[in-house]
Parts: sequence; structure tokens; C-alpha cells
Amino acid sequence: MLGLGALFGFALTVVWSAEFVDKTIAGTVADTLLGHPAKEAPISGALAGVAFALATGIGGTFTACNVAVFSAMAPLAGQKTTRRGRIAGLLKPLGYLALGAVAVSAAYGAVAALVGSGMPQSATASSGAGFSPRLIQAMVVYGLLGLAMTYLGLAAAGLVRDPLARLTRRFPNAPMVVMGAFIGAFLIGRPFGLFRQLFRDTAQSQNPLYGAVAFSFQTLGNIVVVAVLFVVVSLVFGDRLNRWFTARPSRMSAAMAASFIAAGVFMLLYWDVRILARRDLIWYPMAPWAG
Repeated sequence: MLGLGALFGFALTVVWSAEFVDKTIAGTVADTLLGHPAKEAPISGALAGVAFALATGIGGTFTACNVAVFSAMAPLAGQKTTRRGRIAGLLKPLGYLALGAVAVSAAYGAVAALVGSGMPQSATASSGAGFSPRLIQAMVVYGLLGLAMTYLGLAAAGLVRDPLARLTRRFPNAPMVVMGAFIGAFLIGRPFGLFRQLFRDTAQSQNPLYGAVAFSFQTLGNIVVVAVLFVVVSLVFGDRLNRWFTARPSRMSAAMAASFIAAGVFMLLYWDVRILARRDLIWYPMAPWAG
């Protein structure tokens, strides 16, 4: 399972087209939800900013800087629910996931409003090799998150020590909060064009409360699709999945390990190795449409 997860993460980096995903998919979804073209559209007021944040967050679900959010499906699927408490059982893990995501994204939004244009995410000037401070920040942030998710995948497979084991014994929902914190941290390095518009608007506002709320809605938008998928899968296949996982507990660990490894490998290769290749510093296989 680890090998399959790593292979899937690698294959995704080979075929991934950022231009198609960011503009065709994410842009179209955001435009549809807002009712007007989102790109370079002025954000007039706090309410418009929050609406823009949520719409572009949903639209940006499938971008390379957020696709790893789908690795949360495995630990979510492992949550045990009964028919009587099915809805409550579904909302609880989603609530902890959202809690972790909002805690990080809200803090970053407040900092973005206070510091503003002094942050690397606002810098556009590139060095001779084509590395802007914004791109370097993305490489560092996603590289570290990729390493962390890869390590958690190895821990789920029992190959390394689980850093969350002691915390999980005391607080069973801690893994969902940590996973949510990872999702919230995706905003820290996010180079997605529509998010940069929100970032500029937040920086210009110099209002930390607005920054915290706007960034919170951006990250909540990022998990809407995963939440809907989780609810649908749980309601339709919940009993069957629980029986399948319960019959052999190792299946849950294998599913979590594979999902974390796939996400971690994708983030490491796409945001570090492939970027070096895009600047002709190394060679990396890429599909013709992915260049």
C-alpha cells in the first residue's frame, strides 16, 4: 500500500497541469459561485471579501496547493458511527478538522493584515533563476508539510514512531485537529492567483479581525468538497465500510498510510523537485500538457 500511495503521488506530479486546474477548474467554479469573473475583480467591503474568500476557497479545492486535503478522507472514514447517531457522528470529526484548519488560517490572516506587504507572499520580484520570495516560501512550506505527511504515513504503517500516539490516547480527536492544522497551513505558502487577490485585500485593510475571518472562510471553503464527499460516502456506504475496516483493523492503518504517503510524496515532488525542473536546474518527467 505504501508503494502504491507513493506511485500515485508521483504519477500525479507528472500529469498535473497547474494552468488547467487553476484557471479552467478553480476559476470557473469561483466565477460561478460569485456570479461574476473573480480574477482581478475589486473586493468592495468586508462582506464581499468573506464571500470572495469562501467562493475561491471552494474553487481552489482541486489546486496543487490544496489537493492534499483529500488525504483527510482516510482518517475521516475510520470514524465509527451508529445509525442512531449517524449525523452527529459525521459532524463531530468534521468539526475537529475545521477547528484545526481555522485556528491556523485565522492566525495567519490576522498576521497578514498586520504585516501586509512586508510578507514574502506579497513579493513578486524574482532572482536570476526565477525564484521569487513568494515561490521560495511555497517551496519551504509545502516541502515541510510534505515531509510531515510522509512521516505520518510511515507512522500509520508502523514503520516509525507515531508522534501523535500519546496525544491521541488522551485526546482521541487530536489527529483530526492536526490534519485540520495542516490544511490551514496550506494558506501560508499558497501561490494560487485568486488567493493572492484576497491576500492583497487583507493586507490593504490592515484589519486583523477581517483578515482572520476572511482566511478562515477561505480554508473552510477548501474542505467543503471533502466534507460533502465524506457525508455522502458515510451515509451510503458507512455500515459496509465500518464492517470492512472492523473485520481487519490493519486495513484502516493501511488506508491512512497510503493516503498520507500519496499526499506527502505529491507535495514534496511537485513543490520542490518539479519546480527545480521547471527552471531547468534538474530533469523531471512531465506530461506534454503539464509544462
